[in-house]
Amino acid sequence: MINVKLLRIVTGEEVIAELLSETEETITVQNGLVVLPSGNSYGFAPWATVIDQDNPEITMVRSHIVYIAEVDSSVKKKYNDLYGSKLITPDEKKIIV
Repeated sequence: MINVKLLRIVTGEEVIAELLSETEETITVQNGLVVLPSGNSYGFAPWATVIDQDNPEITMVRSHIVYIAEVDSSVKKKYNDLYGSKLITPDEKKIIV
């Protein structure tokens, strides 16, 4: 499964993206989606919409990031439906006897 994180940027945007790598000074992500709050719900919109699709990686300076956090499992599932491996995995493990 891909490494999906929530990034809060100093501009106030909350971005969900696949974290590819990180150093002490930078992080590299791809397939970013901006979180759009809507009452008690939320939606997503593409982030960095005019980026070269053949080279979708974005490297950000850590000083521009307020925090990096894990995302809710339902959000991660939606993200994986869009950008993940297309493998269908069960929500929970069950043993059928």
